[in-house]
Amino acid sequence: MTLLPGDGIGPEVAEATVRAVEATGVAIRWERVELTGRIIEQCGEDVPPAVLESLSRTRVGLKGPVTTPVAGGFQSVNVALRKKLDLFANVRPVRRLPGLRTRFADTRIDLVIFRENTEDLYAGLEHEVVKDVVTSLKVITRAASERIARYTFEQARRSGRKKVTAVHKANIMKLGDGLFLRCCREVAAHYPEIQYNELIVDNAAMQLVLRPESFDVLLMPNLYGDIVSDLAAGLVGGLGVVPGANMGDDCAVFEAVHGSAPDIAGKGIANPTALMLSAALMLSHLGEAQAAARLQGAVERVYATGRCLTPDVGGTATTTEFTDAVVDALS
Repeated sequence: MTLLPGDGIGPEVAEATVRAVEATGVAIRWERVELTGRIIEQCGEDVPPAVLESLSRTRVGLKGPVTTPVAGGFQSVNVALRKKLDLFANVRPVRRLPGLRTRFADTRIDLVIFRENTEDLYAGLEHEVVKDVVTSLKVITRAASERIARYTFEQARRSGRKKVTAVHKANIMKLGDGLFLRCCREVAAHYPEIQYNELIVDNAAMQLVLRPESFDVLLMPNLYGDIVSDLAAGLVGGLGVVPGANMGDDCAVFEAVHGSAPDIAGKGIANPTALMLSAALMLSHLGEAQAAARLQGAVERVYATGRCLTPDVGGTATTTEFTDAVVDALS
C-alpha cells in the first residue's frame, strides 16, 4: 500500500489515519513515498517517478494534501496523477455527520458525486491565438463518457442507490455536453431499476442548496464535478469532513480533497476526518467491508458525542485527542 503523506498538515493527518486504520485490525504494509511541493520543484516533474513507480506496483494509494508549486509551469498534482494513472472516476460521497452543526442540521444529506476525471477543460489544451486572446479546448469523448456512466450506474446498483442525475450544460454546449448526455442515456437504458433524470448544471447547483435531500447519485463531466462536489461538501461542513477516491481499472488513490493548510501545519489542530473517511473507502475497495464500516462508524460516533472535535468543526481538541477518540470508539 502506497502512503503519500504530502506536505503542510498532510503528515499529521496521515499519521492519525494510519493509527485509525491499524486500530481496525486490518494488517497493511505501508510503503511511504514522499510527495511535496519542494520535491516537485527539485525533480522538475508534476509527479516524481518514485510516486508513479510505487502506485503502479501497489495499485492502491492513500494520499494526503500536496502543495502545487506556484509558477514554474507545474499543473495540479491531483490532475497529473489522475491523467498518468488513468484514474477516470472521481468519487465523492457527501454525507452529513451526526452532531455536526451546519445550516442543514435537520436535513438528511446522503449523496454520491461521480465525476469524469480525465478530460473536459482539464485536458489542459490552451492556445494563445493572438496576443491577449486565448482559447481553451473542452474535450468530451464517447469512450470517456460511456466509461464514467457505466461505472456510476454499476456502483449505484451495487450500493442499492435508486436515482442517478446527469448534470450538464447541453442547452449551450450542444455538441460536447450533448455527446455526454447521449452516452448517459444509452447506459441508463441498461439499468431500468435505477431512476434516471437530467439537470442543467446551474439549476443543479440551486437545487442542491434548496433541496439537498432530493439527490442520490450525481453524474457529470470533469469541470462541473469539481465545482459541484465542493458545493456539496459545503452543505455538510466543508472539505475537511468529506472523503474522496480516484478510481481506475488498474489503480486507485484515496485522498483528502482539502488543501495542505500550511498556516496551521505543526500546530497539532489539523482535522484528519476527511482522510480517515477516505481510508474507509480504501478498506472497502480492498474487500475489508467490515473494517470500513467500523472506521466510518467510529468517526460518526465521535462526532455524535460532540466531544474531542478539532477547532475547524467547533471543538477545541487536538489532532491527537480526536484520533485517540476514534481509536477508543473502534475498540
